[in-house]
Amino acid sequence: MKIVAALAVLRMTATGSLLTGLECRKCCTTLAADRRVGTCPTCGHTLFATYDTERARELRVWERFPERDRTLWRYRELLPVQREERIVTLGEGGTDAIRLADVPELPGVEVWLKDDGQMPTGSFKARGMAVAVSRAVELGATSLYVPSAGNAGLALAAYGARAECPVRIYLPEETPPEIPRICRIYGAEVVSVPGTIREAGEAARARERNSGGFDMSTLREPYRVEGKKTMGYEIVDRFQDSRMPDAIVYPTGGGTGLVGMYKAFQELQRMGRLEQFPRLISVQMDGCAPVVRALHAGEPSVRPWEDPHTVAPGLLVPAPFASERILEAIRETRGSGATVPDRELPDAMERLGHRHGVSASPEGAAGYAALPRLFAAGAIRSGERVLVYNTGSGALWDVGAVRRQVGR
Repeated sequence: MKIVAALAVLRMTATGSLLTGLECRKCCTTLAADRRVGTCPTCGHTLFATYDTERARELRVWERFPERDRTLWRYRELLPVQREERIVTLGEGGTDAIRLADVPELPGVEVWLKDDGQMPTGSFKARGMAVAVSRAVELGATSLYVPSAGNAGLALAAYGARAECPVRIYLPEETPPEIPRICRIYGAEVVSVPGTIREAGEAARARERNSGGFDMSTLREPYRVEGKKTMGYEIVDRFQDSRMPDAIVYPTGGGTGLVGMYKAFQELQRMGRLEQFPRLISVQMDGCAPVVRALHAGEPSVRPWEDPHTVAPGLLVPAPFASERILEAIRETRGSGATVPDRELPDAMERLGHRHGVSASPEGAAGYAALPRLFAAGAIRSGERVLVYNTGSGALWDVGAVRRQVGR
């Protein structure tokens, strides 16, 4: 009887996750799904979660999703958390895509925007951290840390608090003061580091080497990308009864969103839910564009950007980790890349607000600012449906202050 009761409890609390393991696409190492690990123990590259998509297709799990709440956990069979009670949530996911008013600079282009500025911590980073924190705690992590340009730190601080797990955030010393202040409100320890996120990462890994803390950095653990891939699921969910976007314009810093969406599209294709992928278009700043430069040069990975600078801190990533996977996502979807100067960000933030009623951070406005350049270059064309991804709210940003900073 005890065994029967235990099985009944398991059935009630299991998420139904079809997670099968972890794999490294660089050296083909595979690992068991129940192992708490960061990067590949063989070659040091990114590990990715794998799922039984054939079983998902047989079970027709996609048909279950519309019956559930509009959070990212509606896709729980294709997420890594095994037990419902281990889910750490603030109601993240489920942001809608909205049709924008006609953009005069893009005649004949149907422009949509997906607004992750509406997420619990004000940015798309909540997706990755919700899943990654849930899985890390489920696997026994007792403290967490991350180097961040701002939004990832806010998200980890919030979800760490929700999980009752200690958190340390390493921020570049030029980070706007609101970010460390809010991180501390959530109870996180904040460490200020001179330089960019690259130096913050180096400092974090040096200090945490023997601390027992688990590294939650972009693509240095397997599960943040699982949260980010729900962006792709939600886009297909939104447009499945009409017409998928021809292209997705995405502001790129660490690049996890591009990798995640591409992973989602691959999984959906294997489940028979998607035939043709939208083109993924990376937008970076003139002062820090390692991904776009590598795309244009035909290089297999990025070279660190010399003298990186931009007023958009989330895009100040001079050497994104696992850049091979970022470039793969863009190239395999027949995508492209473009850069914009800092001086165009304040106007883009204002236009999104005044013309479309959208609050966007400098990072979130970068994709919108790039649209005329992409149209002029033929990367998007008249007659197409284009989705711009707003990655963060403008609530913490004063457009006038950004304009003055650009002027300096």
